[in-house]
Amino acid sequence: MSNEAQIWFNGKLRDHADCMVHVQSHALHYGSSVFEGIRAYDTPDGTRILRLTDHLKRLKYSADVYRMPIPWSVDELHQACRDTVRASGLPAAYIRPLVARGDCGLGVLPKDMSVVDVSIIVTPWGAYLGEEGLKNGIKACITSWNRLAPNTMPPGVKAGGNYLSSQLIGLEARDRGFDEGIGLGSDGLLSEGAGENIFVVLQGRLITPPASSSILSGITRDSVIKLAAEMGIETCEQTIAREQLYAADEIFMTGTAAEVTPVRQVDYISIGNGGCGQMTRQLQDAFFGLFNGKTRDQWGWLEPL
Repeated sequence: MSNEAQIWFNGKLRDHADCMVHVQSHALHYGSSVFEGIRAYDTPDGTRILRLTDHLKRLKYSADVYRMPIPWSVDELHQACRDTVRASGLPAAYIRPLVARGDCGLGVLPKDMSVVDVSIIVTPWGAYLGEEGLKNGIKACITSWNRLAPNTMPPGVKAGGNYLSSQLIGLEARDRGFDEGIGLGSDGLLSEGAGENIFVVLQGRLITPPASSSILSGITRDSVIKLAAEMGIETCEQTIAREQLYAADEIFMTGTAAEVTPVRQVDYISIGNGGCGQMTRQLQDAFFGLFNGKTRDQWGWLEPL
């Protein structure tokens, strides 16, 4: 992202250099921020933002859980996101709305609950796990770090502090030579990747861990489940043991950044055909078909500028 890019910051578009927060900001010291990752795609009908309303509703939900008042409504943030994408001049982009506690005094409990900074960043973003990974699959591993237990911090909230866990999972995987890490839940069962939900194809069935497995119930995950149903593929949300991954016919990860990325290897064990499996490819084609006109957007997910 260039320094000339404009950012929507606390109510208006500003130059990159003018978007500053104080070193005493609560979010810097205590991780008190919530955010979203959203993609805008270049489609035959122009730039369209994928499920912007759903993302912003989740942003408000996350802020509500942490008692962080947002001074703008979902509709106002919706307009602000569209304005920021339009100002960027990018036909396709990644959008990052962020709500963070500001300079409200040191101490775990903020002295003034109303002090928050709200920003919207728009930047180019390609394939999160690489174009080669998107096409032929990535190598992943189970790491020694577990995902958050449900009674520690809410895993279903997209909060900045939760991603300290993701960093540890991702760093360990990278240090061991893998593309991405997978975390188990506190019960030893499959949870999710460092920043992605996981789907497993096993004996012709599409399986994914339920919300109770310490996952963030991703919007891309939900999109894939609905696309699969439209194709006659039923998704079963159930707990998955680690060893079931090794027996899988296919595995893929989903997320705004990762989109639909196949997993070709877990813990040095080759999965299925060692590349992108048939069901994964079908679901990839249906997902990306939303943006090239091959998949009909019957859900109204593609929101115009």
